Amino acid sequence: MTAPVIRRVRHELKRRDLTVRQTERLTPNMLRITLEGPELADFASGSFDDHLKVFIPQKEGDPQMRDYTPRRFDNDAQQLVIDFADHGEGPAASWARNAKEGDALKIGGPRGSRIIEGDIAHWVLIGDESALPAIGRKVEELPAGVTATVIAAVPSADDIQTFDTSADVSVTWVYRPFDQATDAAPFVDAIETLDLPENTFVWIATEAGVAKTLREKMLERGHPLTWLKAAGYWVSGQAESSIKDLDA
Repeated sequence: MTAPVIRRVRHELKRRDLTVRQTERLTPNMLRITLEGPELADFASGSFDDHLKVFIPQKEGDPQMRDYTPRRFDNDAQQLVIDFADHGEGPAASWARNAKEGDALKIGGPRGSRIIEGDIAHWVLIGDESALPAIGRKVEELPAGVTATVIAAVPSADDIQTFDTSADVSVTWVYRPFDQATDAAPFVDAIETLDLPENTFVWIATEAGVAKTLREKMLERGHPLTWLKAAGYWVSGQAESSIKDLDA
């Protein structure tokens, strides 16, 4: 079993001025914003878990910066889709909640991609709301003949998402409120009986402390470190903080 490799690709660091084409409340706690503009003609994002900077305009002072996943993009149509978790009064969620067609938004990046390559027959994708855009993108990009298991945490059954994919995908939804997003227990319970066939790559993205716990649980089960990637997409109590690679 040859271990997969993570190939790093650098992209030209570029800021783009875009406008809102469409807004949609995907679920009660997820907003989808479609952006457009000619500067997307050369937009590049090589991996499902890439991050770009969104510059949230403020009434006073400099814009607030937040990291978001390019959920979907089309260079020919010059469009980019970003999903925003709608939780609380953070600057990004507040902007997305009030966005309307024609509003301006500036983005930057992605700076680069970490592309996971290898003979991967099965994917395990574990994440909370912050990781759902990356999970959805990966599942929809998987080809026929590949299998995937998704374990995703959302506040309620109303927040379930559907994915259009050619792969054979099984999804387990873990229900817990936003204010319990730093508790690893619901995920730990869900992965206890998780099947890990040969050539399985496990990808984890949650709050940093939760991601660390799940990474350790996978290693305790004997899953090879070379077939595992864990990231803290956010850090409890620290705005605009993340640990993109817990092995770095």
